[in-house]
Amino acid sequence: MECCHWTAAGTLLLASLILSSRTARSEEDRDSLWDAWGSWSECSRTCGGGASYSLRRCLSSKTCEGRNIRYRTCSNVDCPPEAGDFRAQQCSAHNDVKYQGQLYEWLPVSNDPDNPCSLKCQARGTALVVELAPKVLDGTRCYTESLDMCISGLCQIVGCDHQLGSAVKEDNCGVCNGDGSTCRLVRGQYKSQLSASKLDDTVVAIPYGSRQVRLMLKGPDHLYLETKTLQGVKSENSLSTTGSFLVENSSVDFQKFPDKEILRMSGPLTADFTIKIHYAGAADSSVQFIFYQPIIHRWRETDFFPCSASCGGGYQLTSAECFDLRNNRVVADQYCHYYPENIKPKPKLQECNLDPCPASDGYKQIMPYDLYHPLPRWESTPWTACSSSCGGGIQSRSVSCVEEDIQGHISPVEEWKCMYTPKMPVVQPCNIFDCPKWLAQEWSPCTVTCGQGLRYRVVLCIDHRGMHTGGCSPKTKPHIKEECVVPTPCYKPKEKLPVEAKLPWYKQAQELEEGTAVSEEPSFIPEAWSTCSVTCGVGSQVRLVKCQVLLSFSQSVADLPIDECEGPKPVSQRACYSGPCSGEAAEYTPEETQLLYSSLQELDELYDWEYEGFTECSESCGGGVQEAVVTCLNKQTREIADETLCVSSRRPPQLLKACSLDPCPPR
Repeated sequence: MECCHWTAAGTLLLASLILSSRTARSEEDRDSLWDAWGSWSECSRTCGGGASYSLRRCLSSKTCEGRNIRYRTCSNVDCPPEAGDFRAQQCSAHNDVKYQGQLYEWLPVSNDPDNPCSLKCQARGTALVVELAPKVLDGTRCYTESLDMCISGLCQIVGCDHQLGSAVKEDNCGVCNGDGSTCRLVRGQYKSQLSASKLDDTVVAIPYGSRQVRLMLKGPDHLYLETKTLQGVKSENSLSTTGSFLVENSSVDFQKFPDKEILRMSGPLTADFTIKIHYAGAADSSVQFIFYQPIIHRWRETDFFPCSASCGGGYQLTSAECFDLRNNRVVADQYCHYYPENIKPKPKLQECNLDPCPASDGYKQIMPYDLYHPLPRWESTPWTACSSSCGGGIQSRSVSCVEEDIQGHISPVEEWKCMYTPKMPVVQPCNIFDCPKWLAQEWSPCTVTCGQGLRYRVVLCIDHRGMHTGGCSPKTKPHIKEECVVPTPCYKPKEKLPVEAKLPWYKQAQELEEGTAVSEEPSFIPEAWSTCSVTCGVGSQVRLVKCQVLLSFSQSVADLPIDECEGPKPVSQRACYSGPCSGEAAEYTPEETQLLYSSLQELDELYDWEYEGFTECSESCGGGVQEAVVTCLNKQTREIADETLCVSSRRPPQLLKACSLDPCPPR
C-alpha cells in the first residue's frame, strides 16, 4: 500500500510541525499560568524618588516561569530642604535603640562601594561604624551623586528620566538626554596682587543656575562668598570652617587645609554667587575655577507682524526677541549677543491679505517682490572717523530701514520690515594696531675722562611695524641725556656744571627721533634741518615741511597741497647750540646755564587743545554715541581761539562714549 508509506523527508517535516505546535502551546500555557498584574502599591517615599511595586499570582500547581513582582519609580519631585537625607532619617530612627547597652546618635555612612544598599551608620563623635539593617528602605539612593536607587536590597539603575533600567543621563547643563547646548564651560585662573590699599578682591562671579562649580585656592589667603537672589536680597558667608552647608538653598561643600582651600557646589545655584578672596599673608595666592554657566538669555521667535497692506496683497514678517529664562521677560538684544552659542533665527516672510481691494475692479495681480515690489532693505551712512589713531578705537554709522516704491522713490519705514535680514552693525573697532612707542638706544660714553660729565642716547619713536615714525607722546619720552661720573680723579679745578656733549652727537640725538617715513596716507614729511645760524652759542635752524604721499603703484613720492594732510604740522624752526664761543672752556654761569637749557627744550605754547564736553546722543534709546568736543584755548585767558593757533600742538584723539542704553519701547 503505497499510500501509507512515508519518505524520510516527509517524516522530518511532520516532526517539525508537531514540535512547532507544541512550542506555541507551551508559550500560551506559560502565559496562562499567571494571573493578571495587580494594582501598584503606595510609593515608598512622598518625595525625592521612591519605588512602587505590583504583584501577580501563579495559577499553576507547578512553578511558573518569570517574576511575580515588578517595580517602577514614583514621587519623582524634589524634597524641601528641611526634609533632610532619606538615609540619614533611617539611621536616626535607631537613636532610641540601645546598641551593646548604650544609646548613640547615628549618622549615615554613604557611598559604600561593596554594599551600597545596606544601612551602615556611624556613632557621632566616634569611629564606630555598624550595619544597623541589611537593607535600606526602597527608594534610598545607592550613592549621593546618582539617581540609582536601592530596591529589595539591590542597587537598580535609574536614568534621568526616572525610569528603572534607563541609561539616559543628564548633560553638563542638567538637561536630561540633552546635547550640552544650553550652557557653556567657564574655566580660568585668578592670581592675587597684593596692595596696601586693598584687603580683598573679586575672584569670579558665578550666575544663577550654574552647575558643577569647583574652586581651589593655593596660598595663605582665604575665600568667602557673597550672594544675591533674584529678588535682590544680598548676604555674605565667611567660609570659616570645613563642612557642608546651605547658602541660599544651594548646597556648598568647603574644605580648609593649611596651604589650600577647596570649594564645591553641585548646583544648580539658586542665587548669583560672587567668590571673593581676603588677603591674609605676604605671599601671593592663586585660584583655579571651573563651572558650567547656563545660557539664561535665548532668542524667541515672535508671531507675524501686521500685514503691510490691508488688501490686494502684502507681506508680513516674524522677528526674534531676546528672552530672559529666569524671569520670563523680554530684554535688550545685547544680552543674547553675549553668548556665541546663541544664533538669532532668521525672520520668516509670507504673503497676506491677498483678497482684491474694492477700488481695483475686483482684481489686483500680486507681483513678485524682487522684480516689481522690492523688499525693504537696510541702508547705512558712511563710517565716522576712528576715535583713535592707534591702540584701538571705535567708529559708528547710522543704519535705517528704507522701502523703494515702483517709481523708485525711497522712504524710511519701520525697522521690523527689514528684520528678515540681519541689521548691519552700527559700531565697529578700528585702528587696533599698537600705538608708536619710544625706543631708547644705548648710552654714549661720558663726555669727560674724569669727574662729572654727561652722556647721551638716541631715542626713537617706533610704530607697530618696527619702523621709525612720529606720533609718540612727548610726556612719556625717555630723557636723552643724564649726568655721569668717571671715577678717575681730576687734577684740575672741579667744574661747576656738567660738560655738554659736542655738537654732532647732540644733533644726531635730536634728528633721529624726529624722522618720518612717507606712507600711502598723506602725511607731513619734514626735511633735514639747516645748519645752525651761528658758529657758537645759541642760534636757530629751519627746515622745509612738505605734505607727501607714497604712490603704491609706481612706488614714487608725490607732493600734495598742505591742506591735504591731517594732524598738526611739524615745526619748521627751532633753537640750536653750537658750543661755547670762548674756546673750549666748559664752565657756565647760572644765567648761561638757564639760557642753554631753555633754548634746547621745546618752548611752551600759549595755545593748546582741550576737551570741552560732549555732543548730544545720536539716539534717544537702544544705544547711541556721544562725541567729545575739542577746542583751541588760550591757556592764560581760557578763551576759545582760532584753531590755526594750535597747529603746532598735536590734536587729541576723538573720544566717543555710549549713551541711551535703555531698550526702546515696543512699537
